[in-house]
Amino acid sequence: MMREAKSPFDPKAFLAKADGGRSISTYGEGQTIFAQGDVADAIFYTLDGKVKVTVVSEQGKEAIVAIVGSDSFFGEGCLNGQPARLATATAMTDCTAMCVEKEAMIRVLNDEPKFSEMFIAHLLERTARVESDLIDQLFNSSEKRLARALLLLANFGKEGRPEPIVPKVSQETLAVMIGTTRSRVNHFMNKFRKLGLIHYNENLEVNNSLLSVILHDEPHIHRGDDLEAPGPE
Repeated sequence: MMREAKSPFDPKAFLAKADGGRSISTYGEGQTIFAQGDVADAIFYTLDGKVKVTVVSEQGKEAIVAIVGSDSFFGEGCLNGQPARLATATAMTDCTAMCVEKEAMIRVLNDEPKFSEMFIAHLLERTARVESDLIDQLFNSSEKRLARALLLLANFGKEGRPEPIVPKVSQETLAVMIGTTRSRVNHFMNKFRKLGLIHYNENLEVNNSLLSVILHDEPHIHRGDDLEAPGPE
């Protein structure tokens, strides 16, 4: 009697089913998934929705480390020996996430080459994003940083069609993301809208033409536009 062939391993199917060290949870907008200082004993994978990862300093200053969209890992520091979370993950929208316990994650990484390839690709993409973020902060104006942040939030450059940005991504959040003031964000958002690069009614929609702000060799601002001085809201 012939033994039935084992079906090939599907990484996405593995991450969509709660079984053996895996659980699926839903989170409402603004709900904490894990907090800075919590025990780091699992890694998460977003099935849908967006998650904000933030760090708060001892002085109480908050920085946004990442905005995680669907089909993305976060909380992977537990695999690097972190005993506690270095950041807080909060649902920016209603979202669903798979929680994979550390031991289960290590086991599947060792046993399933396809899953390992998928996870390594994620780590490489995350590293490239961090490097790009650093260059962005060091060399680009706040106008270009805002344009890049909006394009990333709209999934520009990823597989599939760009999606509208949820309305709850506030100007305060954008200001923290790019390291400027809310008044500067408000100024450039109004400018982008007048140029037809973005539209917002119920949702904020980003046009791919916003990329021109990043690629243009000359600054898109008048003298003094990029100063961090407070202005009218």
